[in-house]
Amino acid sequence: QVQLVESGGGLVQAGGSLRLSCAASTRTLIDYAMGWFRQAPGLEREFVAAIRWSGDSTNYVDSVKGRFTISGDNAKNTVYLQMNSLKFEDTAVYFCAAKRTYKLPMSAGEYDIWGRGTQVTVSS
Repeated sequence: QVQLVESGGGLVQAGGSLRLSCAASTRTLIDYAMGWFRQAPGLEREFVAAIRWSGDSTNYVDSVKGRFTISGDNAKNTVYLQMNSLKFEDTAVYFCAAKRTYKLPMSAGEYDIWGRGTQVTVSS
């Protein structure tokens, strides 16, 4: 079973940047899609970005387009989420997820492997 561990969260001022990392426990992820989701208190888990592990396609929620970038490093079995121009409303717990598929899912229900999450807090 693949395990995912997120890191890189923290407290940052509005307008600042953070880079989240998601380390996978296996090297056999070439046929997986990797996603980042976030969940703020009292709200449902929200899709943020996704990438095919092969890196040939990505997708983003409209609210982060132009500010966030998802990327992968095959050699390190790690997926990143570079977050720039952070806003107060980006505050949430960010989760990494994986699904063995050749599609690019944007729904939390389509992913079956999850990390524990990392807290991102943006102060206004």
